[in-house]
Amino acid sequence: MITTEIEAFRAVLPAGGRLLGLDLGTKTIGTALCDAGWSFASPADLIRRGKFAADKAVLAALIAAQDVAGIVLGLPINLDGTEGPRCQSTRAFARNIDDFGLPVLLWDERWSTQAVERQMIAEDVSRAKRAERIDRLAASYILQGAIDALMLA
Repeated sequence: MITTEIEAFRAVLPAGGRLLGLDLGTKTIGTALCDAGWSFASPADLIRRGKFAADKAVLAALIAAQDVAGIVLGLPINLDGTEGPRCQSTRAFARNIDDFGLPVLLWDERWSTQAVERQMIAEDVSRAKRAERIDRLAASYILQGAIDALMLA
C-alpha cells in the first residue's frame, strides 16, 4: 500500500516496529530508522545510487536486518504545493519497492533539506561535511516528522 495519508498508513501498521525513512537524491539515498516505539529517528546508512536492482537489494537487506514494519519516503513537493518531475520519480520509486510488502507513506519533505542544512550551519559544520551528511540527516528529519504525526493519528 502506498499512501500520502497518515491515518491510512497508521491503520495498516502493527502496534509497533521500526520504520525506515528515505530521502531520495539523484546520487544517493539517505536512510534513517526509528525505534520500535516510534519515539525518535536516527540517521542510518547512505546508499550511493547505481542500478535500481542493486539499490533495491541494499534496501531489502537493510529492511530484513532491521525488521522494518513500514517505509516513510520523502515526497519533494514544490513550495507552491504542486508536483514536478522529482515527485513523479519518487512515486515511481515507491511503486518499484511496493513488492517489499510494506506500507509506504509518501511524506511532504519540502523543508527537510533546508532545515537540516540550517542546523548544520548553526553548528559550524564545514561545507564538505555538510555535503556528506545532508541526505542521511534529511531522511531522519522526514522520518521524525512522520512518527510525530503517527503519535497523533
